[in-house]
Amino acid sequence: MMSDNSFQAFYDELQLLVEKFEKKQTQIKMESDLDYDSIKIFGERMDSVTRAKLGVDDAAELAYTTAEHHPYWAVLYNCTEITKTMLEKWHDEITTEQLDEIKWNLKEIQNSISNIENKLKK
Repeated sequence: MMSDNSFQAFYDELQLLVEKFEKKQTQIKMESDLDYDSIKIFGERMDSVTRAKLGVDDAAELAYTTAEHHPYWAVLYNCTEITKTMLEKWHDEITTEQLDEIKWNLKEIQNSISNIENKLKK
């Protein structure tokens, strides 16, 4: 496990490398959240839809690896499934089958929210 100083040192070195490539006209965007030891690097082919897909993939991974008995699992899972479909079809037409899946996901979200509400009332 990296200590705070070693991750900061890594970040500083990476920043120098990014700057070196930027001077060579390489399109690079780097974002960081050093409170969580997180760094993202995007190249010139990255667009906003693809960035959103990557973020949803991270959320979906949490949903896929969380036990189904977790009270928020179904809400997260179904929301990510809807979002993944929407982003995949961002530049295209959605199919009737996909729309039906979204409707089913929405019903599952509503059921899960009702379950959460019922637990709050107890």
